[in-house]
Amino acid sequence: MVAPAQESERRSRHAVARGGKHRQSAVPSSFERGFHSLGELAMGGAQVSARATDLATGRVLFSVDDHVVMPTAGIGTVLLLIEVASRLRDADFGAYTILDRTPRDSVDGSGLWQHLQAPSLPVADLAALVGATNDNLATNVLLRAVGLEAVRRRTEELGLSGTGLLDLVRDSRGPDDAPNLSIGSARELTWLFTALARGEILDDDGSERVLGWLSLNSDLSMVASAFGFSPHAHRGPSHGVLLVNKTGCDNGVRSEAGVLRGPRAGVAYAVSIFFDDHNLSSRLSVLDGMRSVGLDLLEYVH
Repeated sequence: MVAPAQESERRSRHAVARGGKHRQSAVPSSFERGFHSLGELAMGGAQVSARATDLATGRVLFSVDDHVVMPTAGIGTVLLLIEVASRLRDADFGAYTILDRTPRDSVDGSGLWQHLQAPSLPVADLAALVGATNDNLATNVLLRAVGLEAVRRRTEELGLSGTGLLDLVRDSRGPDDAPNLSIGSARELTWLFTALARGEILDDDGSERVLGWLSLNSDLSMVASAFGFSPHAHRGPSHGVLLVNKTGCDNGVRSEAGVLRGPRAGVAYAVSIFFDDHNLSSRLSVLDGMRSVGLDLLEYVH
């Protein structure tokens, strides 16, 4: 566990304080709904990993095989955003540095840039696209600019051994490619989001910048579907609840990690499910299970 960060004089609206000045003693502690739902999925053959911790105390609230390393799809781009944020201090790699897209960067799937006419965009705009839509094209262009090896070194410096961004985004993966875009354990992902919320990744400004990009995330289809936010406008608190999250979605993969803060408490959480996506009912069952965890988290913080 990392040491508490000193409170910054300038706090972002996206940052989550370590203390809980609104915390009350009667915070609900039962996560039976989430345990039951994830247990049902596991009984049906899915691989499940989850964890939730209290931001103020570090107490583990909820844990299901949280040490297991799972495919996490787009969640690994958080590590890319951290490396990009660190590079913005360089004079020759500022927020307004223009990067071009090339044919080798192109890939189908999520994101907006592939549908836009602009052939070039500033670094900060590309990072915003990655945070908002898991933009595959923007991810590949940023990775080409900073280098996958630099992201790996940064990951090692953070002390993460079971979490990483393994490769570029690809339309198909051959025998010589990494089998997954990214991997992660729920234990390490909750630590990472806690450290971001406390301003302990890079520094206060670096953490704040990464949280700002992540606060744009428009995918609220999984755990966050329980929180009642508008997917396109939730950068500020709503009914006293504030969310910053990142999701990953691939065939047979649904994964989400984030920080949720409410009037009574704050939590860091991660839920990953690897399943046989052979029909619609299987996928909907997974999403229902993740939503059940979200309902427990909401009850805890609100």
